[in-house]
Amino acid sequence: MSVAYAVDAEPRPRRAHVIVVGNQKGGAGKSTVAMHLVVALMRMGQRTGALDLDVRQRSLMRYIENRGRWIAARGSTIPAPQVLDMQESAQRSLDVAEAEEGAAFGVALRRLSETCDFIVVDCPGGDSFLARLAHAHADTLITPLNDSFVDFDLLGDIDPNNPEIVRPSIYSEMVWESRKRKALSAKTPIDWVVLRNRTSASRIEAKNKQRVGDALKTLSQRIGFRLAPGLSERVIYRELFPQGLTMLDVDGGNADGGLKMAHIAARQELRDLFVTLKLPGLDGEPLKF
Repeated sequence: MSVAYAVDAEPRPRRAHVIVVGNQKGGAGKSTVAMHLVVALMRMGQRTGALDLDVRQRSLMRYIENRGRWIAARGSTIPAPQVLDMQESAQRSLDVAEAEEGAAFGVALRRLSETCDFIVVDCPGGDSFLARLAHAHADTLITPLNDSFVDFDLLGDIDPNNPEIVRPSIYSEMVWESRKRKALSAKTPIDWVVLRNRTSASRIEAKNKQRVGDALKTLSQRIGFRLAPGLSERVIYRELFPQGLTMLDVDGGNADGGLKMAHIAARQELRDLFVTLKLPGLDGEPLKF
């Protein structure tokens, strides 16, 4: 379903809790985190909507479309989220294009809020007007980060002469501006959670990961984000993409091959992440996945 570039005559108050997944970098697992979070929320009985702001690559939308085809072909009863398809403005004037995209984003949030408890927004792997707008509307901001200084550079700048001195970098400054905009417009804060996705654990990398961890702790205390364990570099998180399934669907007999130890470990990572997020109305609730 496409969203028309128009503004509702009578804007309705937004009720859904908006979760934005973003970090201005590709390859950090944003769409994987977003899709698994969507399914986790639905498994918890929450009416869940999804918006994919990567209007060119559309990884999250293709994931959801694959899920829809799987459900239709198998007559499956697994849940599917409510979605609205965002489109890039064709206007050549930057100001006009941003005005149209901003209006479309506002319409999408309001429409999904009419029927959803949560809205998960997947941002593109780079800086864009829509990504900045989404950050300013976030109630919860999730930033997946691979455990390396290459990814850390988006968050913080380390003094080469004194590794204990860490300054906010380009993405952190953008989030800071988004927090100020949200405080002025909605009078509510943004709960920022940074996920440390874990890659291979070789001895050679152990010292470097420790340094990354120390730098993240220093920066979190300075600019106010919470650190959470992310997802390991497991192929099984992505191997179900063609079917539109997630690790949380495997136990229902939807995926071939049944449960394996790697599946169980991956699901526990997702359970730990969900608990750490402390989403409103769900904190302390028994997990249903």
